Amino acid sequence: MATNRYAPLLTVEEFLRIDFGPDKKAELSNGVIRMMAGGTAAHNRLQGNLMRILGNGLRGSGCSAYGSDMGVRMHDFSLRYPDVSVFCGRDGPENDKLREFDDPKLVVEVLSPSTRDEDVAVKLPEYKSVPTMQTILFIDPETGGMRLLQRTGPAAWNDAELPPGSDVPLAEFGLTLANEDIFARG
Repeated sequence: MATNRYAPLLTVEEFLRIDFGPDKKAELSNGVIRMMAGGTAAHNRLQGNLMRILGNGLRGSGCSAYGSDMGVRMHDFSLRYPDVSVFCGRDGPENDKLREFDDPKLVVEVLSPSTRDEDVAVKLPEYKSVPTMQTILFIDPETGGMRLLQRTGPAAWNDAELPPGSDVPLAEFGLTLANEDIFARG
């Protein structure tokens, strides 16, 4: 009897029906489940700082910051969980039970040695393909450097490497993320 070596690709809907339990986390990457590990203390501190800064800065704007438990649908076969994402017009009670949205304005990935290649080679093109996406920010907790991509046209992006100590301008939200706040300790 022949064996099919290849499993069929999962859709986002099929993936969302899987219960991985409380101690496991996974993403759907082009139809394939990829298990995710927890982050370091530095990674979690940066994520928490960004959630606090963006949450406070976006209050009353109709936009909200979400953590890594909110999925971002890239297409029918990919569901990503960026460290921080911002969605606008999604803060009504009709959205409270949803587990994913498909219209992010901003995503932030805090890089780690184990995910850096996937974040840049696979996720970045997906993020850039989302029509509503305005800003993509990669932060390296080890060096303090950041990469800021901001949409300048339908398929055009400004891609800037920000050296350690730089603030992050988010003109579309009327905010600037101060470096000292992003990397604050305690």
